[in-house]
Amino acid sequence: MGIPIAFLRWRVVVLEREMPGSTIRIEDVWQQYQTSLKRFLHSNVSCPDDVDDLLQDILIKTYQQIGTVKDKNKLKSWLFQLANNTIIDFYRKRARSKDVTEDELWYTEGGESIHSQLSHCIQPFIQALPEEDAQLLSEIELNGTSQKDYAEQHGMKYSTLKSRVQKSREKLNRLFNECCEVKVDSHGNIIDFEQRKKCRNEC
Repeated sequence: MGIPIAFLRWRVVVLEREMPGSTIRIEDVWQQYQTSLKRFLHSNVSCPDDVDDLLQDILIKTYQQIGTVKDKNKLKSWLFQLANNTIIDFYRKRARSKDVTEDELWYTEGGESIHSQLSHCIQPFIQALPEEDAQLLSEIELNGTSQKDYAEQHGMKYSTLKSRVQKSREKLNRLFNECCEVKVDSHGNIIDFEQRKKCRNEC
């Protein structure tokens, strides 16, 4: 199913923001993020038809809810969290109809480790970072590539990569902490996390 971008061209929504002259155009947002959103969906949903349906669903939700975004700088993180919530809803519906495999129930909390839950929770936050940071952390934090191997594969000095990873992690930490609070034990191990009340999105 194709994305109805045509309707955006005759019904472009321009939302005035708090700062004079600051606007967000739905069509501009979609043209900028459609490809990366589709790539994010493909990483979590195997069927291409389902991906197209979910992408259209996200477009409609964006059209309906973008008025809640008060800060243009947080638009990307809001959009990818919206995509993550849409994927979760998709699998919940399939679970109720019993048309779902055990491996697809990654959002279920029962029996799932905190680190596993955080891994799925944090994906949209990584995708919301600038592309260079998102690519770096996706490979190292999510795919498990060691920093040494990554440096060798990309012809970088190990010390340079370590510095880049640290800066990218700091950006991610600031973004993540806006929505989620992580609890650790006396040894620094993560034992729980929860959504902050001020965050509009699910953690």
